[in-house]
Amino acid sequence: MAPGRFLRGVNKVLGIDPQARYARLPQDLEQRAKDTVSPGQVYLEEEPTVGEWFRDLKPTGEGTKNYIKSLFPSALWIWRYNWRWLFGDAIAGLTIGFVVVPQAMAYALLANLSPEYGLYTSFVGAAIYWLFGTSKDIVIGTTAVGSLLVGRVVTTVQEEHGDKYSAEEVAKTLSIVAGSTLLFLGLLRLGWLIEFIPYVPISAFVTAASITIMLTQAPVALGIKGINTRRAPYLVFIDTVKNLGKTQLDAAIGITSIVLLFAVRDFCAYMEKRQPQKKRMWATISALRQVSAMILYTLISFLVNRTHRDYPKFRIVSHIEVGFSHAGVPKPTGELVSLIVPELPAIVIILIIEHIAIAKSFGRIFNYTITPSQEIVAQGAANLLGPFVGGYVCTGSFGASAVLSKAGVRTPLAGLFSAMILVLALYVLTGVFFYIPMAALAGLIIHAVSNLMTPPKTLYKYWQLSPFELFIWIAGVIVAIFESLELSIYVTIGLSAALLLIRLSRSKGRFMGRLKVYEITGDADEPFHGKLSSDESSVDEDAQAGCHRLQPCRTTFIPLDRKDGSNPAIEVESPHPGVFIYRFTEGFNYTNQAHHVEALQTHILANTRRTTEEQFAHKSDRLWCDPGPGKDAEAAKSRPILRAVILDCSAVNNIDITSVQGLIDLRNSFDRYAAPEIVDWHFANVYNRWARRTLAVAGFGFPSNESLEWLGRWKPAYTVAMLSSTHPDQDGAGQGMTNGAAGDTDLEHAKEQSEKTLQGQKTPEEKGPTMPDGVPFSKLTTVHGVDRPFFHVDLGEAVDIAVRNARDKDRFMSE
Repeated sequence: MAPGRFLRGVNKVLGIDPQARYARLPQDLEQRAKDTVSPGQVYLEEEPTVGEWFRDLKPTGEGTKNYIKSLFPSALWIWRYNWRWLFGDAIAGLTIGFVVVPQAMAYALLANLSPEYGLYTSFVGAAIYWLFGTSKDIVIGTTAVGSLLVGRVVTTVQEEHGDKYSAEEVAKTLSIVAGSTLLFLGLLRLGWLIEFIPYVPISAFVTAASITIMLTQAPVALGIKGINTRRAPYLVFIDTVKNLGKTQLDAAIGITSIVLLFAVRDFCAYMEKRQPQKKRMWATISALRQVSAMILYTLISFLVNRTHRDYPKFRIVSHIEVGFSHAGVPKPTGELVSLIVPELPAIVIILIIEHIAIAKSFGRIFNYTITPSQEIVAQGAANLLGPFVGGYVCTGSFGASAVLSKAGVRTPLAGLFSAMILVLALYVLTGVFFYIPMAALAGLIIHAVSNLMTPPKTLYKYWQLSPFELFIWIAGVIVAIFESLELSIYVTIGLSAALLLIRLSRSKGRFMGRLKVYEITGDADEPFHGKLSSDESSVDEDAQAGCHRLQPCRTTFIPLDRKDGSNPAIEVESPHPGVFIYRFTEGFNYTNQAHHVEALQTHILANTRRTTEEQFAHKSDRLWCDPGPGKDAEAAKSRPILRAVILDCSAVNNIDITSVQGLIDLRNSFDRYAAPEIVDWHFANVYNRWARRTLAVAGFGFPSNESLEWLGRWKPAYTVAMLSSTHPDQDGAGQGMTNGAAGDTDLEHAKEQSEKTLQGQKTPEEKGPTMPDGVPFSKLTTVHGVDRPFFHVDLGEAVDIAVRNARDKDRFMSE
């Protein structure tokens, strides 16, 4: 059996009529277009097919090759590496290495791990980022927020299962699971998913995390023991205040370290402004303030505690194992993974957003483009490989990245030099690390995270930009302080999503009016003294002599309700009685279609009248919900008849089934209201082929054949343009082209023909009428498919044609 007969049989059994979509389509549209455009050519648009959609998804050989190349961006620049780059990277890498060492050790404490784990983590990020990364300025390593999240997971697991799993096992397993997830997202190029997370929830989370970290480190900086820092932040604050009387000698170290770090930072910032010629020197001093402070307090600790290492005067780091003593193959268990997975979404979201935000900010500053999906690959690789040398979760660090950038980094290879410093610290300096005061590390953490908090001036800007989003920010911080950071990120993302859905579902369209405008150009120092000529489209001779020139008038469209901020003294007119222009402002989809349909129906019915009066044999025949004309009957008689609806779809890309069904129901309602007339539906700026196909299947885009008498008098109108020089002509293999003359056309040749025509010279190709500029009419073709004449290239064309048809209908009814 032939495939065609089989499909027809299946359609008959299932009750499918493939031709049902053409029920309203006049059959002579193509012929009428040929008669109208001749001797120009007409175009029949080919609809997209499901097969075409699947073919677009099929990977190509070239695409596969480009994908593989994109996984290793270092291969594009490593061959051009030179000595100048090497010098810059070496200086920057060594500088950042000294900065990262104390930070990494301090942040490891937030993860409930000993300081060396921070060094392991930062080493892996620094060593492998250059292979996969697309930013020269970012530093992957330990971060305050990431370490805090790891510490939370460690605490949660150990509270539920005691000592069954060590902190090291939990941290390594979390890093492997998070790294696998990140690598999966990156390899599938799903970095665009991060765009669903708005900035405000992240800002609230970072601020709340900073407050949480400072509150948990305050007891350490003050030497207060017995404070359960795993409780909610507000409880930690209350317990700290209650136990201020138990402050130890550690407070002298903690408080002075905080004061010293802030004083050096502010002094260097002040000197950068006073001595701009030495800006880089002061920036370097500021960048090294943390390592300098650690050296100072380590020296003090050594002098105080060297004679009684076992009983120090204040808490110190104590023993740190030399080298990569915790390296090995991780052995995560299924049970441990199942315990970690519920905590994973928040951690992955924060890791990605923190990293991508930093990379993008430096890309904007230094004029290069980062690839989000590839950055996620780099993150995934670092987190997946980190546990093999003892590391835990890592991501981009804003503070370290800022230092690296200021140090004059040239390429991502600078990370290798900072990795060398970390190796040196692990193998040579562990004996020195023994005397680092815990209070000094706590002070360093408090100083570092204080810079991450959102300042009041930024909150005021939020209030000016979007007050409701400021409320979301406040809610996120409050939830984090009184409950948990994980719940905070979920609450703020949920509220932001709700706000987005509300804005989409309640987006207001605008009924547009027509306005004739002019444009004045010239020297602003000399006023315009000209006047309009009688045809209102040119300027008189006196005006031409001045510096200003009034351009010919043109038509534009602005909202009729005048809520767009335009001058209320300007008069905006309806294009024609019974013709309505409606502009979608924020898309048209299932969330807002009912709102738009209701707005269209309410406004149009309130400003038009029925074509024929309703006749009821009994008053009870009227629907219970229809009050009838009532007192408004006389006023309704002066209203126009509904002629056409014009939809400006410039903000619409995709149209779903729910939206189309809403338009179909509204069209049927308007047809009953305007009976026996048929309401024309015109669409402007529908650029998506699938959207045009969807509307055409629903019976839009062409005049209805349900009014044959009017259809016989309908005058089609089309927008035409010059044929492309690269397109085959009609007599060749021009796809979708009909009724054309052969000929080779390009813009230069057409211009030459035009000039010859204007000079009275006949050209060999001139076989018919020409345009005012001399272009042969036969070289023109329709812009859109002639079988959909109610899809227009812009709103101006849609209004002109709709008004022309409405006037023809008015004359037709008056005859």
